[in-house]
Amino acid sequence: MSWHSRRLAAFDIETTGVDPESDRIVTAAVALVGDGRPTESFAWLVDPGVEIPAGATAVHGITTAQARAEGRHPAAAVEAITALLAAQLRAGVPVIAFNARFDLTTLDREARRHGVTPLVDRVGGAQGLLVVDPFVLDKQYDRYRRGKRTLGAVCEHYAIPLLDAHDADADALAAARVAYRLATRLPELRETELRALHAQQVGWAAEQAASLEEYFREQGRAERIERAWPVVPEPLPAVALAA
Repeated sequence: MSWHSRRLAAFDIETTGVDPESDRIVTAAVALVGDGRPTESFAWLVDPGVEIPAGATAVHGITTAQARAEGRHPAAAVEAITALLAAQLRAGVPVIAFNARFDLTTLDREARRHGVTPLVDRVGGAQGLLVVDPFVLDKQYDRYRRGKRTLGAVCEHYAIPLLDAHDADADALAAARVAYRLATRLPELRETELRALHAQQVGWAAEQAASLEEYFREQGRAERIERAWPVVPEPLPAVALAA
């Protein structure tokens, strides 16, 4: 049986911003789907411990007041999310995440921020990760398609309904559906063993980042695009130089 027909752990987060090094989780969802079994959905509303900017609230709808009144403590939420994903990975169930680099790196930094054992450390290092990223796959297998590559745009392209965009549970399920749709259409994708597919995505994500960086350079923009995937290594601490 192909990986796409077995159990999948779809994961998504909504945050205070777009920088995984400093921004915080506001909502998160994990949906266990497929394999002929009922879907199991887990969702968290988190008090990030900081103000939620108005721009972020406009995207996901969660205000600072709501998060403080109804949200879980971030350490408890991050522990629960990380433990659930780690259990799935240890059972051989892949994590499906659209633009996994952002979601999983943010989760990693939140874990370190709150003294929670990070996902990478729970599964024996980077080699224990098993991730399928529809964002990377779509760009690899349809690289010359024009237009946006947001989850909403990709869902529209593949005729996948997404009624509550930026709701973490809806986005997680949509990511799983995109991965499933891609695998049903592409024999070479569904016939690739999961470990091999994960390794291929490491390379593809790096190539895609380098290509985008080169495009920016041609436009006169000196931006560096992160190549690491699915979790960006933690930055080394700054070292003070002697005067």
